[in-house]
Amino acid sequence: MAMDHPLDEAAALDAADPLASFRDRFVVGDPDVIYLDGNSLGRTPKATREAIKRVVDEEWSGELIGAWDHWIDLARETGDVIATEIVGARPGEVIVSDSTSVNLYKLAAAALDAVPHRSVIITDDDNFPTDRYILQGLAAQRGLELRTLTTDLDRGVDAADVAAALDDRTALLCLSHVSYRSGAIADMAAITAAAHRAGVLTLWDLCHSAGAVPVGLNECDVDLAVGCTYKYLNGGPGAPAFLYVREELQRSLRQPIWGWFGQRDQFAMGADYDPAPGIERFQVGTPPVLGVTAVREGARIIAEAGMPAIRAKSTLLTSYALRLARSWLEPLGFSVSTPAEDDRRGGHVTVHHPDAWRIAQAMRDAKVVPDYRTPDRVRLGLAPLYTTFAEVHTGLSRLRDLVAGERHLTFDAVPGRVT
Repeated sequence: MAMDHPLDEAAALDAADPLASFRDRFVVGDPDVIYLDGNSLGRTPKATREAIKRVVDEEWSGELIGAWDHWIDLARETGDVIATEIVGARPGEVIVSDSTSVNLYKLAAAALDAVPHRSVIITDDDNFPTDRYILQGLAAQRGLELRTLTTDLDRGVDAADVAAALDDRTALLCLSHVSYRSGAIADMAAITAAAHRAGVLTLWDLCHSAGAVPVGLNECDVDLAVGCTYKYLNGGPGAPAFLYVREELQRSLRQPIWGWFGQRDQFAMGADYDPAPGIERFQVGTPPVLGVTAVREGARIIAEAGMPAIRAKSTLLTSYALRLARSWLEPLGFSVSTPAEDDRRGGHVTVHHPDAWRIAQAMRDAKVVPDYRTPDRVRLGLAPLYTTFAEVHTGLSRLRDLVAGERHLTFDAVPGRVT
């Protein structure tokens, strides 16, 4: 069975990879560990270790409070890199701030306040849980209707279904660009256009697309967006997230958490809140300098590689993984959950198996790191900047062999707290 897809093919693909040198820019500990979870937590850029050391040893230790002269704009400057190089926006439309959940709350609340005559929020049942919970809370607090669309877990959000659900009562549409479960890409342009025809503001979650697939916020005329930085942007565990507000909306929206970093002249220490005129008004408190520094370094690497090259390799990596999955895994009772079409598939591949949790544990024991997602899915994150085709081959061959040998049956069938 292994001869159906010889390792030589993967080696040839790696030899032709224009991004191959970027792997050396990341910390790789045990070279025998096949890390296929970059869509949950990216590897550590070597530049980040040096940058954090510099901030601690030179700026914090040496300059002390004086370092705020250049830290003060760090969140905006890093946001500009994300805007122009990663998500297809203009300078001044993205800022690094808070967590994804807090940012989604801020932007959703601001959007709802802007259209008080409308009373419906629309999302889908496969949107990431924190998004649904935030929207549930806002709907409960304000007496609004949360309309949840049914989505195919493998194919993702259907643009026609979304358009049919919109009406003149709809205030906000909130969806994920790339499905966290299957990796299916939503038609952002068509969905956003349908929302605007109905007079509805759009809020997109970019957590599984930023740094993996082209986003095109300006091209799609998106109103609002949020995204995390610890996946494909390699900002580190719990790194601060980012938010996007279309320039034309910035002066008319007022987010609900009025903090001093969103104030127009914050060091005047005025008695009343007067929001900054631009993207800074969506900040709240003092930005975490070490965290934003890590985000900046991760974003710079993506900018250097370029999103077109990253997307090209991502498409090849996921296509190769799907070929192996169909040949090696489907005969063992797996099914592929990720769309086969290149333009419908994000940066990760998901396979379904009734024993997925046990299999995920067995994979880790075999030095292959995936993650598990309900219901019964093993998710394989393929990060173009450091994942090789040889790693995909080795990882899936180990997966095939351990399931064929039923080694996964020795592991606990009950999922743990962290999956």
